[in-house]
Amino acid sequence: MVGRKIKDICKKNNVKFIINDNPLLALKLDADGCHLGQKDMNIKKAKKILNKKILGVTCHNSINLAKKAIKAKASYIAFGAFYVSKTKKTKYVASINILNKVKKFTKIPMVAIGGINCDNYKNLLLNNADFLAISGYIWKNKKYKPLEAVERLK
Repeated sequence: MVGRKIKDICKKNNVKFIINDNPLLALKLDADGCHLGQKDMNIKKAKKILNKKILGVTCHNSINLAKKAIKAKASYIAFGAFYVSKTKKTKYVASINILNKVKKFTKIPMVAIGGINCDNYKNLLLNNADFLAISGYIWKNKKYKPLEAVERLK
C-alpha cells in the first residue's frame, strides 16, 4: 500500500506523517495524525478515533472557526489561501491580519496554506505562521525540480 511506503519515508526522514481528511485511514496506517477540512468529520469524533495523535483543522479565513477548533482541542489550525494557488480552487482568501489577530489569543500552532513560494514565504513566517503547507511550488514548478524548489526556501 502506498500509505505504508510514505509512512516509512517520513519515519526515515524524521517527518510527521499526517493523513488528509480521513481519521479512520490515519488510524489504520498508524499515522502521526490527521488534518480535517471543514466538510470532513466532526473534530470531537475525530479526536476520539485518533486519541492523542495530531489533529489539525482548516479554518479558512475565519476567527470563529479558529476559536471552535481551539475549543475542541485541535493540535494546530490552518488558514488560507494566502496567495493564488493552482493546486486547489481558491474559495477563501486569508490575509496576514488573521495570523496576527489569532496569535493574540492562542499559542496553538498556525499553518499557512495556499500559493506559497520562495518569494512570499518569509512574510508569513514573520507574521506568526508557525508552519507552511507548500505543495504546488514544489510539485508543479515548471522552473525547478522538487529538490531545487525546496532548496530555494532555505
